[in-house]
Amino acid sequence: MIRLVALGSAAVLSLAACNAPPPEPADAPSGPAAPTSPMEPGAAVSAAEKLTAQGFGPLRIGMTRAEVEAALGPDSDPGAVGGPDPESCDMFRPARAPEGLLVMVEDGVLTSVWLSRNTAVETDRALNIGDPAAEVKRVYGAAAEVVPHKYAPAPAEYITVWSTADHQSPAARGLTYEIGQDGRVESIAGGGPSIQYVEGCA
Repeated sequence: MIRLVALGSAAVLSLAACNAPPPEPADAPSGPAAPTSPMEPGAAVSAAEKLTAQGFGPLRIGMTRAEVEAALGPDSDPGAVGGPDPESCDMFRPARAPEGLLVMVEDGVLTSVWLSRNTAVETDRALNIGDPAAEVKRVYGAAAEVVPHKYAPAPAEYITVWSTADHQSPAARGLTYEIGQDGRVESIAGGGPSIQYVEGCA
């Protein structure tokens, strides 16, 4: 869906000659490698900056790309391709946005905001990456619409909650929680109908 993180291999050394001195012992590792997930925020996240159906922080669904960049900066990685046709649909992290937060801009307009791996950002219902699916369903109750995951077996699934009766027009607003095979939230998308995309700009 979104732009989306190698283990090195150890080499076995042999002596070049029988009377060659033994190799120096390798230094012992200083400690376990730092985990790569969940991700720490790259920018400070205010408690007021919630991911909602309307956007995130200063971002509001319906903004132009220029307004998005004025609010949180330009594309932090302009060399990366955010979609097969970036002129019609592009996904990128604004330079001043938290790590793991991407915006989707379609035809020059912000249509959704996507979050993955960053546990510091929460929704307006105090839900975070890593929360169990059962908690999402408890919080939203009957409003939670659950469909099977497109690629992974259960318990992977999508939980969508709409804040408008309309689910298809540009005026529609909602949140989609992608649940992984561990039964926990892997990503969250807030905004219009594009929150239902499962392969980035598709």
